[in-house]
Amino acid sequence: MRNKEDVVRGVAAGVAMASTVPYLTLKSFWLSGSEVGVRDPGSMDKLWLLNLITFGMDAIALALALTFVRPWGRRVRAGLVAFPMWVATGLLGTILVAVPVTLIAGLVLGPEHQNAAQQADDGLAGWVFGLVYGGFSVQGVALILAFVLYARRRWAGLLHDRIGDLPDSPTLVVQRVFAGVAALLGLGVAVVRAYWAAGGTVGLPLQWAEERSRSIATMDAVTALMAVAAAGALLVLVFRIGPGRRLRTPFAVAWTAAGSVFAWGAWQLVAFGSTTTVPDLPHAVPGLMVLVEAGQVVAGLLVLAAGAMALTERAAAAAARPSPAVESRA
Repeated sequence: MRNKEDVVRGVAAGVAMASTVPYLTLKSFWLSGSEVGVRDPGSMDKLWLLNLITFGMDAIALALALTFVRPWGRRVRAGLVAFPMWVATGLLGTILVAVPVTLIAGLVLGPEHQNAAQQADDGLAGWVFGLVYGGFSVQGVALILAFVLYARRRWAGLLHDRIGDLPDSPTLVVQRVFAGVAALLGLGVAVVRAYWAAGGTVGLPLQWAEERSRSIATMDAVTALMAVAAAGALLVLVFRIGPGRRLRTPFAVAWTAAGSVFAWGAWQLVAFGSTTTVPDLPHAVPGLMVLVEAGQVVAGLLVLAAGAMALTERAAAAAARPSPAVESRA
């Protein structure tokens, strides 16, 4: 069984690494001044910093995939693996949900009509979107699968514990406060994102309000769902709801959903900050949208902090327990 898992993990990691090559190559072209796949060459000057950031993000995904299959990968500090993989799971997992929904909507509802503003803003060739999001979809499946198998090997006990096995520690009150605040923020984010997904435009930048598309509405709906799921799963864990149930299910939901809420909120803030110039500010800065994105970041970090406390204390409690061999000799 272990050998089969190792083979699957190796194949998944290899596919994940291979799927980064087209994206990294395309970004390398753009960073070096190439106009391949670009309809509006002048737009690349404004996006240079954003292209550099996204190149670095995909390079980290490549490094993570390598970590999951190399012998030294299990010796890397847990935080150096967990945090970037948490962000990657949030980014890629959301795409894995949103892309199929958008494609199905296109098949059912037909091609989406683009207004003049959307057509003018379409600065990339059509094949670029297929290459980028097709690659992200393959990368998401492969990288997450490789990580799950890596985690089963490195943190096997976590998958077998039950919710009631989490220790009642001195920080449990703090964890519950964090969970409560995260739940309130998540609820606010979900309400606003659901409103935007339904076609509302209050709080959006003028340009974004004019360029609302089916794919953006889908992303808003997915983010709303993730915000509710992240808060709900964390509340289950910190209030020990259903103590006899396996820990892995609410943990996986909290991990994925909180990663999505945090990663996409942070990404949108970074993308806005790296592409907006001072003359654009009167039309680009909507107070509500910035608040929603900041709320996503804070909510995600609160879930991360509460989860880190619980897992650190669980590991400490497990290390303090005598092994079965010691107990038998006693």
